[in-house]
Amino acid sequence: MHYPWNWSIYWQESPDGVHTYMDTLLAGLQWTVATAVSAWIMALVIGTVVGTVRTMPNKWLVRLSNAYIELFRNIPLIVQMFLWYFVMPELVPASAGNWLKSLPNASFITAFLALGFFTSARVAIQVSTGINALPRGQRMAGTALGLTLAQTYRYVLLPMSFRIIIPALTNEFAAIIKNSSVALTIGLVELTAATYSMREFTFQTFESLTAATVIYIFVSAIALLLARWLESRTAVPGFIAASSSGAGGH
Repeated sequence: MHYPWNWSIYWQESPDGVHTYMDTLLAGLQWTVATAVSAWIMALVIGTVVGTVRTMPNKWLVRLSNAYIELFRNIPLIVQMFLWYFVMPELVPASAGNWLKSLPNASFITAFLALGFFTSARVAIQVSTGINALPRGQRMAGTALGLTLAQTYRYVLLPMSFRIIIPALTNEFAAIIKNSSVALTIGLVELTAATYSMREFTFQTFESLTAATVIYIFVSAIALLLARWLESRTAVPGFIAASSSGAGGH
C-alpha cells in the first residue's frame, strides 16, 4: 500500500478554518513550554527545601523528607495526573471542588502541579546528593566561623552543591519537557496532543510525528545548550574532580 506523502500539510487550514496545522503545533508547543517551565520552577523550589532537610541532623525531618520523596517518586506520573485532576476535586469541600472544576485552565494547573511534585522528588535527591558530596570540612568551617546551621547551608553548602549537580539538573529539565506530554491524558492540548489531533484529522501520521519529533529535539537542544553554558559559568576549576577522587573524606 502506497503512503500518500504530503509535506505541505503543515500549511493547510485546520478544521477551525482559522489556523494552519503548523499554527496548531506551535500553540501546543507554547503549552508544553509553559507547563514545563512552571513545573520546573515549582520542582526546583520544593526539591531544594526537601533535599536540604534530608541532610539535616534532625532524624524526624530526614524521615519526613524521605517519605515525601518516596511518595512522589514511586507513584507513576500518569496516575498522579489522574489523582490531581479527577480525585482531588472530590476530596475537598463541594464549593472548592466545583471551583476547581470550573477553572478555565484546570488541565494546565493540574498538569504543572502534578509534574512539579513528581519532579521535585527527583530534584530533592540531586540536592541532597550534592550536599553530601561536599567535604565535611566545609560544614565545620561554617560552624567555626560562627554561622548558624541555616547560614551554613545558605552561604556555604548550597552554592557549592548546586555547582556540582547542574549536569544532573540539566537532565531533569530535559526530562520534564518530555514528561509534559503526559498532560494530554487530562485534556491539555500541548504539543503531543496537538500532534495526535493533526494526525487524526489528516491521516498524515508520519508528517505529524516528524514535526513533533523535530520540535521536541529543537527545544531540548536549546535547554541543554543553556544548561551547558550555565555549567561552564558556575564551575569551580578542579573542585569536582578533586571531590570525586577523595570520597573517603566526604
